Amino acid sequence: MKKSLPDIRSLNYKELEEWFLKNGHPKFRAKQVFEWLWQKSATSFEVMTNLSKDLRQALSESFFLQGLEVAEMQKSSDRTIKSAFKLYDGSVVEGVLIPTASRMTACISSQIGCSLTCKFCATGKLKLLRNLDAGEIVDQVVAIRRMSEENYQIPLSNIVYMGMGEPLLNYKNVLRSIDRITSPDGLGMSPQRITVSTAGIAKMIRQLGDDEVKFNLALSLHAANEEKRSKIMPINESNSLDALADALKYFYEKTGTRPTLEYILFKDFNDGIEDAKELEAFVRKVPTKVNVIEYNPIDAGEFQKATDDKLNRFTSYLDSKGIIVNVRRSRGRDIDAACGQLANKNEAVGEVMKKVSA
Repeated sequence: MKKSLPDIRSLNYKELEEWFLKNGHPKFRAKQVFEWLWQKSATSFEVMTNLSKDLRQALSESFFLQGLEVAEMQKSSDRTIKSAFKLYDGSVVEGVLIPTASRMTACISSQIGCSLTCKFCATGKLKLLRNLDAGEIVDQVVAIRRMSEENYQIPLSNIVYMGMGEPLLNYKNVLRSIDRITSPDGLGMSPQRITVSTAGIAKMIRQLGDDEVKFNLALSLHAANEEKRSKIMPINESNSLDALADALKYFYEKTGTRPTLEYILFKDFNDGIEDAKELEAFVRKVPTKVNVIEYNPIDAGEFQKATDDKLNRFTSYLDSKGIIVNVRRSRGRDIDAACGQLANKNEAVGEVMKKVSA
């Protein structure tokens, strides 16, 4: 299905009011429809029962409205749930519900595919198809929130933009989706419970500072050495470590929010004490904390998980230098739902990408 009409969720509240007035309806109808769209997460005009049948018909003739559907769902032995979401045009993205003792986290996607080709990431092996609309991003949160409540009877507590795609290359839609997720006339979640993760686009990190965003920011660093980082993350060639450090400092100065550095440990690549020292030097430039992440293998991947001994020595060194460091253990690895594995071995995603590449 293609959008032959404008997407009603692309309109802001004022634009919706203007449409109702222009078409001879009282403007309070805009409030009713806005609530259906963003608080009640309606995916059709037919469910808007406080509107007349004629008005619902007029809306359906003027606007496009369709939600996503769950094309595939897998549950891990550790209770993680991975879903393949089918969109209006047949494209597929993945989202993950990550349950822990203290929180229920939704990991959501911002693009279909990715253009950054990071060597350790399954999504990086796919081509970029398109950006997700703000509504499509919010729909993932709504679907995963429902899964949390239905499967575990616990409300969703956190959201991370760490799924498929680079969020800062879909800047407008990502920020609009966060506005709808956090707004009192949207889903009403706290921005402090949302984290946006980026591979590192310095000018867009600075833009986040200028926009004085209230959510958290994480940088996928993975090496504090220019040569090593460029080898695994080609984006580093145009966004150097110095440029990223300056951008992160600017973000902190403008928002007062301390960013997080994500660092995946790869066996015999970035897991030595010298690598830890380079990371320490980078941390000294930026008020930050470090999440050390276990590597999750992907098909045809050239990297392996660092040993527990190397992980312990690496984190102990950072801790001894007074650096805030946490170890993020993998969850959902058995269903390819862990960090870096999205789109790995997923038939629904694979079929879509085959068609795109043909």
